[in-house]
Amino acid sequence: MRSQPSRSTRLWRAAGALAAVAALAAGAGGCAAANRARSAITGSPARADGGLTAADGYIPDGQSVSPFDDSVPAIGKLDPALRTAIQQAAKDAAGDGVTMVIDSGWRSKRLQKALLDQAIVTYGSEQEARKWVNTPDKSTHVSGKAVDVGPTDADSWLSQHGNDYGLCQVYTNEMWHYELTVAPGDTCPVQVSNASAG
Repeated sequence: MRSQPSRSTRLWRAAGALAAVAALAAGAGGCAAANRARSAITGSPARADGGLTAADGYIPDGQSVSPFDDSVPAIGKLDPALRTAIQQAAKDAAGDGVTMVIDSGWRSKRLQKALLDQAIVTYGSEQEARKWVNTPDKSTHVSGKAVDVGPTDADSWLSQHGNDYGLCQVYTNEMWHYELTVAPGDTCPVQVSNASAG
C-alpha cells in the first residue's frame, strides 16, 4: 500500500470544481447548496465501523492498493477482464511516469450498504446519497465490474487513454470511477450524470 492524498481530499477537490460550476449556473441561491455538497463529501467514504475488513474489499481512507496486488480482495475479486485491463493500463501509465493505484475495487454487499448508509446520513436523504453511492444490488463494485482509480494524475491519464483498454469513466461526477464498457479502442459511451441516473 502506498500513501497518497486521501480519497476524501480528492473528492473535496472535485466537489470544489463542481461547486464553482453549480454556483455560477444557479447564481447566489446555488452557493449554499454547492457548499453543502462539497462539505458532505469531505468525510471518509468508509470507516472500519461494524467490523469491515479487507475481506469486504475495505481499503481505509488515505490508503490505496496496487492494481497488481491480487492477494487483496478489492483487486483479487474484480472481474478478470477488468483486472487485466486496469493492470495493463497501469503498466502503460507507469511508462509515461504516472503511478496508478486503486482506492476502491470489488466491495462486499455489506461494505456497499455501509457506504450507502453513511452517505444517507451525510446527505440527509437516500435520493441525494444515491447520486454518489449505489445500492448493494445495483453497484458495479459489488459485482466486481468497477474500480476507483487514483491519484488525480492517473484519473487524467485514464480519461485520455482508458478506451484503448476498454475502460471508460461512467459518471460525470466521479472522475475516478471506471468500468470496462467497450471493446479496446472503441469510443466510450456518453457518461451519465451520477450513480442514481445509471
